[in-house]
Amino acid sequence: MRILLSLLFLFIATVNFAQEAQVYSIFNSKGKEVEYSEMVNNLKNANVVFFGELHNNPIAHWFELRVAKSLFDATKNNLIIGMEMFEADNQLILDEYLNGIIAEKNFEQECKLWPNYQTDYKPMLEFAKANNIKLVATNVPRRYAALVNKKDFEGLDLLSIEAKKFIAPLPIDYDSSLECYSYMIENMKMMGHTAINIAKAQALKDATMAYFIYKNIEKGKIFYHINGSYHSDNHQSILWYLKKKDKNLKIQTISVVSQKDISQLEEENKNLADFIIVVCDDMITTY
Repeated sequence: MRILLSLLFLFIATVNFAQEAQVYSIFNSKGKEVEYSEMVNNLKNANVVFFGELHNNPIAHWFELRVAKSLFDATKNNLIIGMEMFEADNQLILDEYLNGIIAEKNFEQECKLWPNYQTDYKPMLEFAKANNIKLVATNVPRRYAALVNKKDFEGLDLLSIEAKKFIAPLPIDYDSSLECYSYMIENMKMMGHTAINIAKAQALKDATMAYFIYKNIEKGKIFYHINGSYHSDNHQSILWYLKKKDKNLKIQTISVVSQKDISQLEEENKNLADFIIVVCDDMITTY
C-alpha cells in the first residue's frame, strides 16, 4: 500500500512539475490550441511562410530553427530562407561564406551582424550552410531607412543606380491608413515625437523585404522568412506589399507573443497570425 501511495504521489508531483515547466503553447488564429505537427502540416502547403519573432526571446529563436528543419524535411529539401537580420548589400559576402569561399572570421568581421547574432541567428545560418540552403538577405541597408527618416521618400531619389539595387523599386507605395503604420504614428505622437517619416522608413523596410522575397521565390519551394513579428502581424506590412505583387500566393504566418498565462490565447492576440506561439512573460531574454 505504501509503495502504491508513493508511486501516486510521485506521479502527481511529476504532472505538476510538467505543468509548471511548460513554457509555450501553440494556437491557431481563433485561439484553439494545436499541436506542433498540425501547424507544420499547414505550413508545408504554403508558398511563403513568415516567422514573426520577438527579437530577444530564446524560445522564439529555438522555434524558428525547429520550423526550418521541419519544413526542410517535409519538402524534401525544397526550402529557401530569407532573413530580416541581413541587409541586401551584404548578399555577396553572405553567399561567399555559405559557399565556403571565405572564412567565418572574415564573414563575421565584414558583415553587418546584429548584436545577438552569435546566440540567436548564427544557428540558422549554419543550418543553411550545412544543408546547401539558399539564404537571402532581404532587409534594406539601414542607411537608406535613416535617409527616409530624415528626408522622406524623396531622399531615395538622390541614390545612384547602383545603390537602388538594394531597395524596392521606386516610387515606394505607402498607405498610412494601414494599422501597422497608423498605430506607430499615433504611439509616437503620444510620446511627443513626429513619426510620419519613421513609419515611412518602416514601410521602406517592408517593401524591400517583400521585393527580395518575391524576387527569390522558386516554383516547388517554400520561401521561409524570419522577421520581427511587427513586419508580418495581421497579414500587413511585408505581406501587404507581397500581395500587391501576387494576390494568389499561399502565405502562412507565425507570430510569437508573451503572456502571463499560456494556457489560453488572450483576445488581443487572436488573428495576429495563422499560428500564434505563446511564451511565458517571465522567460529570460538574450539581451
